[in-house]
Amino acid sequence: MRKSQFAIIGLGRFGASLARELHQMGFEVLGIDKSEERIEEMTPYLTHAVVADSIDEEVLRSLGLRNFDCAVVAIGDDIQASIMTAILLKDMGVKKVVAKALTSLHGKVLEKIGVDRVVFPERDMGIRVAHQLGTPNLLDYIELSKEYTIAELTVTPKIAGHSLLQLDTRARYGCSIVAIHNKTGSVVIAPSAEDSVHMNDNMVVIGTNAQIERFESAINA
Repeated sequence: MRKSQFAIIGLGRFGASLARELHQMGFEVLGIDKSEERIEEMTPYLTHAVVADSIDEEVLRSLGLRNFDCAVVAIGDDIQASIMTAILLKDMGVKKVVAKALTSLHGKVLEKIGVDRVVFPERDMGIRVAHQLGTPNLLDYIELSKEYTIAELTVTPKIAGHSLLQLDTRARYGCSIVAIHNKTGSVVIAPSAEDSVHMNDNMVVIGTNAQIERFESAINA
């Protein structure tokens, strides 16, 4: 099975955090930055590393970024470079383009040019975003401590229509479903064993990272 490939453009605090976490999760990560020093610091966490100016269209095309699953524009303080890079990536046909915004206006411009997701570092830390990007049906991720995490997962066809008793997540995976967001918009807090999950529902799950990953893998198998 092919590993998902991510390109991180800009290896400042946010980009570096994101790259490290995606690497730790087992994904292939290409890092691009104008600073040779930053590239050297991050080399242990990158599958490939390139010193380059991201607004150089020829360089971006030569890296084959259109074949990557996702490209993240994490450029620090140059709004013009951020916008130009995002435009080039969209023009190249990159499947998913995520960009960091410095201001609400910057974010609006990124949305206007077709960026798939705009993130604000103050609201979305790199580790949290990495988990959301690396797990397709993971809607949200909050690390409670080094041991425990709360994650929001979408219900997959494999488990749709099953009751919590049938899923038995506590015994099988060690994690617990603590709330269900129904497709009707209502929320069931502390659902009972008789409650069922259905397509388009979202489940709030608590457990260790490993437990949640096992459950997520099982419902997508």
